[in-house]
Amino acid sequence: MNHHHHATREAAQPPSQDDGTDRNPHAAEMRALMGKPLPPAAAATPSWTGSALGTVVEQLPDGALLVEPQAGGDRWHCPRAASCLLEPGKGDTVLVAGPHRESLYLIAVVTQADTSQSHIVTEGDLTIRSRRGRIALNAPALALQAERAQVEIADMEYRGAELRVTTLVARFVGRTLETVLDRLSVLTRSSFRLTEEVEQVRAGQIDMQAAETLRLHAKNTFVTSKALVKVDAEQIHMG
Repeated sequence: MNHHHHATREAAQPPSQDDGTDRNPHAAEMRALMGKPLPPAAAATPSWTGSALGTVVEQLPDGALLVEPQAGGDRWHCPRAASCLLEPGKGDTVLVAGPHRESLYLIAVVTQADTSQSHIVTEGDLTIRSRRGRIALNAPALALQAERAQVEIADMEYRGAELRVTTLVARFVGRTLETVLDRLSVLTRSSFRLTEEVEQVRAGQIDMQAAETLRLHAKNTFVTSKALVKVDAEQIHMG
C-alpha cells in the first residue's frame, strides 16, 4: 500500500524547470533561424522553364541583342539563332530559349513594334529553293540592289506597261531577235552596223539625208524606178 502511494506522488511532481542550458548545442541557432521572417513571394525568382518572352532594348555591336524580360529581372544578352531570319528591331517582342539563363538565344520575333518594314538578314549566302512548285513575288513595288547579278532563265516572258533602262554599256549576244513595234526612234552620236549576208528594207517611203556626204558603193548597183528617176546637182559626173 505504501509502495503505490509513493509512485503516485512521483507522477504528480511538476517537470523540472530549464536552468538555461540546452542539451542540444544548435538549439539557439535553430530558434534564431525560425524567428526570421520569410521573404515575400514576389521577390522569389521564378523557376526557368527553358523559354520566355522579352522586349528588345538594344542591338549590340557584336550582333547580339539586349532583351528586357517581361517577368522582370536582369537583361539578357541573346545572340540571334540561325533559324530566326527576321531581324529583330528595337521594341519587338521576342521569344528567347536556352538551357539556363546564362545561355540564351533569340529564336523568334513574336510581334514587331514597327510593322511597316521587315528585314530578312543572314551572314552568308541565302538560297530560296522550291523543288516542285514555283516562287512568286507579289508587291506594289519591287526594288533589287546588288553589286553584281547573274540571271539564268531558260524561257522568260515579260509583260509591262513601260520599261526604262539606263546603262553605260549594254551588250546583246544571240541568234535571233524579232521586234514588233508601232514606232522606233533611235538617237545616237555614232552608229555602225555590219551585215554579212543580206539586208532588206521594205518601206512606204524612205528619206535619207546627210549633212556632208552620202556614199553608195557596190560591185553592182541598180537604180530602177517605174515612173521617174531625177538626179539634180550643180555637177554630175558619169563614168
